[in-house]
Amino acid sequence: MRILFFTGKGGVGKSTMAAAAAWQLSQKYRVLIVSLDPAHSLGDVFGVTLNNERRRFTDSLYIQEIDVQKLSKEYLQREINVLSSTYRYLQALNLDNYFSVLKYSPGIEEYALLTGIEETIRTEGKFDYIIFDTPPTGLTLRFLALPRVTITWVDRLIQIRRKILEKRYTIHRIRGALSKEETVLSYDEGDDDVLKRLRRLRENYQALNGILQGESCAVVLVFNPDILSLKESQRLIEGLDDLRLPLRLFIDNKVTEENKETANHVESNIRNLKDVPLERVSLSGALLDHKAGRLYDIPENIISML
Repeated sequence: MRILFFTGKGGVGKSTMAAAAAWQLSQKYRVLIVSLDPAHSLGDVFGVTLNNERRRFTDSLYIQEIDVQKLSKEYLQREINVLSSTYRYLQALNLDNYFSVLKYSPGIEEYALLTGIEETIRTEGKFDYIIFDTPPTGLTLRFLALPRVTITWVDRLIQIRRKILEKRYTIHRIRGALSKEETVLSYDEGDDDVLKRLRRLRENYQALNGILQGESCAVVLVFNPDILSLKESQRLIEGLDDLRLPLRLFIDNKVTEENKETANHVESNIRNLKDVPLERVSLSGALLDHKAGRLYDIPENIISML
């Protein structure tokens, strides 16, 4: 199974290019295309209404828009349930006051999106291609960075938790056995629920990071022949390099006779940053009538690179 992320500055046409690729690949393969962008346009592209449910468009093409707000609420509620269960002995501190402001915490939306990606990837075997239409640059880089960032933090939390257990064990030996009326906390690392959860988290994020950096996963960067798009693409390329995520293809979209000179300039700068295949798509040749049996058309050599 191949996993493709179509990314780029807002408005460059990455949803169109992702839809075009999904449509043409579905002529030979089973394809799922998923929109992660809060400003969804995937349903509009295919001329259907999507309500956060996977929908079969043809026998071999499935489409889905992920509701980021709904996903964030579900993610937050799961974490609150885990914290409430793990720290039952702290109920006297009225943790509900802390939980009520968690929804405003930075990173909730990014973690929710990552959860959506992880759940989608678990459909492995059902599809030959999974294509993600991503949000604009900033949010995309943040959620793609989360596996590596989280592994770093979890490693540190594991160290802290082990020190806590060591201190508790020392106190336990000094004081003697706890009475049956008192809350007994685990001193054995293998029995500590917090430590077990941290290690499970680490394993999950390591596996996901391995998938994102693996040969079956790649990023397609879509840009337009203009300077603002160039600047945004430069930031994306640098960010993807930092995250060690593989760029497979550049697509210069919406090229016309009038902007060819600018297109040459932008493409030259892009090529200087990364040695990756680059293809042009003309403004006039992309959109076709889906009611006539075809949706979008982009050069076949682009499809062969995916």
